[in-house]
Amino acid sequence: MNRTIITVVGKDTVGIIANVCTYLAQNKINILDISQTIVQGYFNMMMIVDINQMEKHFGEMADELKALGEKIGVDIKCQKEEIFDKMHRI
Repeated sequence: MNRTIITVVGKDTVGIIANVCTYLAQNKINILDISQTIVQGYFNMMMIVDINQMEKHFGEMADELKALGEKIGVDIKCQKEEIFDKMHRI
């Protein structure tokens, strides 16, 4: 499995989850786990996804998600799981 961590942060608006999930579905990216919360009007979501079936390169996907985030007013970041784990190791 080729797992990636996607984080989405920004002011809460209608359609954030729908836009992100639509992009993922269109690119054959499977959501394995998802957590989202809204605190005082600010949206925060973390997803663990499997990109094994994706036909794009990781960098292209990350750039497209970043551009999608800019379009809908949130910050979207992608990290490969092994990098995320090394950065957050205690």
